[in-house]
Amino acid sequence: MGYRVAVVGATGNVGREMLNILEEVQFPIDKIHAIASRKSIGVEVSFGEKIIKCQDVEQFDFSTVDVVLMSVSGTFSKEWSPKIGAAGPIVIDNSSAFRMDPDVPLVVPEVNPDDVTWAHRKNIIANPNCSTAQLVVALKPLHDRAKIKRVVVSTYQSVSGAGKEGMDELFDQTKNVFVLGATPPKKFPKQIAFNVIPFIGAFQDDGYTDEEQKMWNETHKMIDPAIKLTVTCVRVPVMVGHSEAVNIEFHEHLDEDEARDLLRESPGVIVIDSRNDQGYMTPKEAQGEFPVFVSRIRNDTTVEHGLNLWVVADNLRKGAALNAVQIAQLLHERGLIKTKAIASA
Repeated sequence: MGYRVAVVGATGNVGREMLNILEEVQFPIDKIHAIASRKSIGVEVSFGEKIIKCQDVEQFDFSTVDVVLMSVSGTFSKEWSPKIGAAGPIVIDNSSAFRMDPDVPLVVPEVNPDDVTWAHRKNIIANPNCSTAQLVVALKPLHDRAKIKRVVVSTYQSVSGAGKEGMDELFDQTKNVFVLGATPPKKFPKQIAFNVIPFIGAFQDDGYTDEEQKMWNETHKMIDPAIKLTVTCVRVPVMVGHSEAVNIEFHEHLDEDEARDLLRESPGVIVIDSRNDQGYMTPKEAQGEFPVFVSRIRNDTTVEHGLNLWVVADNLRKGAALNAVQIAQLLHERGLIKTKAIASA
């Protein structure tokens, strides 16, 4: 038995990746629909060996599908996700619109899979922020063992987190910097080529950005509100793949060897940690891969119970599209997708 699935925002980086991963993991599908705004009607996208044409979101009948994967802006999702959920299908939303809604589960399947059981409240499940997703996959098994007291995170986030415009800007600036000079920034506030920008999102009154705020709010919702978490988010000139330097202080003793063993046994994690010049993961190597990679596991001797980690993942995959598809797989495994009769053609 297959499902009728719609991907909304199918022409964007994450939307296209959702289509790729649905086919790659062979999610049971009877019918796939690519949905986009009116300006993209007829635009062709790939689904395996098939080419499908985008349909208009305003004209599409969502009561005819079982699962909807949303890769759209928060503003768009606030308008459309409740409408779609009310029409019957379960909505898996990649935007920030519903992440902190108390009636919407925020889910990373390796971290809090049981939360999908109350998705029926609004028929919406939220995907976390890309940098949060990889962080909580690494933190959860350690927290279960030794209870985390405090975490300090510095992110190194790729330009693909800002969409195609961000990737195009890095490419154009890098190409032109040695010829006519880097093109002026449009998507980012400052030049991104050969530079790093310690600012993602919008500043809040306390001096942190909303990107940083998302990480602690979402970690609290999915793992434990008692964890103290402070974050600095930085945009770096990398096309795909987010990296994080993570410093953890625990309530109980947990040394690097046990942490390494715990992480090796944890779902969704691969440990690449040898003490030589090739024994760690980089975002370039993580591109196109499913897991969260953890490297540079070592004791922090400046606190009583401390560890340092280096955490890397493909932000278009585990940080967005893959996590959404894994949620759909989880719903399928638990029999939580309500199917509709499929009319004959």
